[in-house]
Amino acid sequence: MDSQASDTSPKQGVDPVVTENEAPSLRVNRTPTGVQARDNQAETDLDDPQLYFNRELSHLQFNIRVLEQALDEAHPLLNRLMFLLIFSSNMDEFFEIRVAGLKHQIALGDDTTGADGRLPKAVLSEISRIAHEQITRQYQILNDTLLPQLEALGLRFRRRNQWTEAQKSWVRAFFNDEIMPVISPIGLDPSHPFPRLVNKSLNFIVELEGKDAFGRAGGMAILPAPRSLPRLIALPKELSEDGFSEYVFLSSMIHAHAEELFPGMRVRGCYQFRLTRNADMTVDPEEVSDLASALRGELLARRYGSGVRLEVANNCPDDLIDFLLRQFSLEAEDLYRVEGPVNLTRMMAVLGDVDRPELLYRPFIPGIPKALRSGSLFDAIRKSDLLLHHPFQSFSPVEDLLSEAARDPDVLAIKQTLYRTGADSPIVSALVDAASQGKEVTVVIELRARFDEADNLQLASRLQEAGAIVIYGVMAYKTHAKMLHIVRREKGALRHYAHLGTGNYHSKTAKLYTDYSLFTANEALCADVHRVFQQLSGMGRARRIDTLLHAPFTLHERLTEMIEREAQNARKGKRAHIIIKCNSLTEPRLIKSLYRASQAGVECDLIIRGMCCLKPGLKGVSDNIRVRSIIGRFLEHTRVFHFHNDGKPEIWCSSADFMSRNMFHRVETCFPLLDKKLATRVRKDLETYLVDNCQSWLLQPDGRYCKQDAGDSAPISAQETLLYAYATKS
Repeated sequence: MDSQASDTSPKQGVDPVVTENEAPSLRVNRTPTGVQARDNQAETDLDDPQLYFNRELSHLQFNIRVLEQALDEAHPLLNRLMFLLIFSSNMDEFFEIRVAGLKHQIALGDDTTGADGRLPKAVLSEISRIAHEQITRQYQILNDTLLPQLEALGLRFRRRNQWTEAQKSWVRAFFNDEIMPVISPIGLDPSHPFPRLVNKSLNFIVELEGKDAFGRAGGMAILPAPRSLPRLIALPKELSEDGFSEYVFLSSMIHAHAEELFPGMRVRGCYQFRLTRNADMTVDPEEVSDLASALRGELLARRYGSGVRLEVANNCPDDLIDFLLRQFSLEAEDLYRVEGPVNLTRMMAVLGDVDRPELLYRPFIPGIPKALRSGSLFDAIRKSDLLLHHPFQSFSPVEDLLSEAARDPDVLAIKQTLYRTGADSPIVSALVDAASQGKEVTVVIELRARFDEADNLQLASRLQEAGAIVIYGVMAYKTHAKMLHIVRREKGALRHYAHLGTGNYHSKTAKLYTDYSLFTANEALCADVHRVFQQLSGMGRARRIDTLLHAPFTLHERLTEMIEREAQNARKGKRAHIIIKCNSLTEPRLIKSLYRASQAGVECDLIIRGMCCLKPGLKGVSDNIRVRSIIGRFLEHTRVFHFHNDGKPEIWCSSADFMSRNMFHRVETCFPLLDKKLATRVRKDLETYLVDNCQSWLLQPDGRYCKQDAGDSAPISAQETLLYAYATKS
């Protein structure tokens, strides 16, 4: 992918021609469909474990594809570093949730398997093998490739043995002024047991020799690094070489001056380590009377869950490592020796600190359709449905709609779901303003959005103080749907407006994640959105939802029916084609439906960013299925489903992935694009992804992902093509 992503010249091998609210005109190689049907084949056992990939191992493969971006010279150098650090963050969460879950399952003696039939112990063993290999590789990429290349361009991370005398003097002063007052060394003896260490915190184990002020013989001590201090500190310009930006690690500063924390004693060794803990949160619906209070307690417990991984400096002696493993009740396979900082994710701060725009993606201005640039947004939406494709198009109209609704005296009521938002977001501010002005504001906040629980508790309090009605959804089902409903009085009658999306109401992630936003005044869609809100806030039997698909009630059943409809058309010799784009595909019954469709001759193009348990290309089962993963500048997050439907195509956008939790344990919405122009536009967007030969990885029957190579063909990057098509030209 070209690093200058917003260059206005069309370098993607396509010829985009864009009009307002329409897609670029693309030259797409269409795949013929319905040509491989087998009418009299022997029936295949679709429950055979050999037909499925393991979910956890597939998740791990996605993280590896992210790591591969650190080696892709199509990305600017600092963004390659960013991908390497994202890999660290992803692996942290993988251990905190997925590995922790497997360990807990094994501890309970639960040998339940997924569709792939692998036992938990076997999966955990394979995870350990792959994770050790890839984390070692990650540090090799950092030390042997990225850091030398960054230094060659004037960005240096100084190690202790590289400090000049002037730098040593500055570091000593910084240590005395900023670190010494807030650090708390903990000697280990019978009156000072091993401390409880916060999840993923940076710590040092120190070997001591001599006697302290109380006559106690030296042994070991623990140094927790102050969490209030940055892990990466910029050296003053006057101490750096001309033109260089230079940084030192907090861990190096502490290591260099550890003896000053133990006066009169000799430090024989000082080694950094980090413990990753189980961070999953469980709330029993039968034992909770107040979800918010229960979650506040769980948030405190999360910091001290059971250990699942120990990272240590690679020069740490074996006896100290064994000591730490015993303290955390971990085994040798849970140990990861690393050659560099154990908390790499904290290096992400350098991306915002360094003023080197040539080392980062070129910025761009998200586009805004002409209809939304001036005048009332209600007037624009009333004329026709409007669709935005973030981040190529701006998220600001969503915020502007809420701001206008808050100020508009004709707006009577606003209802909205919030999953990941942030307490200080413009959306929350608009809802607060609306409630303060006496409008009926109802907000369904999902407190259990993983790792956003604290923010959601805070924004719930802020909204309640303003007078909004705050609902925490349905106890046993996370509210994952993205919906906004506005009721406005117009000419003596009530008019309804709605916004439906595939992503969260979060302005920051809307600049990084690809998602669709639909604004509509369609009476049928708005009526269904209103019914879903009533269902969430009240009680009673499931209401009839006519136009939307609605989990956990109708979504799984209707998706299965639409897949089967394509299969029936293929059996009749008609053209049949399915395109599914989502983040994960793991739900066994939907996978079986796709297998049956493939056997009938349906061409299935699946664009699955992360986990995929379906095996493509299996003779007689999935020869008509292709699975690709797009990894690039933006996180692919749209959930879009296309069904050819015998020449009457349907396009659906959804908040749900093809996972069991989305289909059966969450409140989700899936909405049709009823405007034919919008549906055609999204289909063309999907076709753009299908011809990507720059950031596309094809899943093989054996589980490997092979990156597409343009070869002699013109390079086509889907993300750059869409960026060129929809972003403001500048």
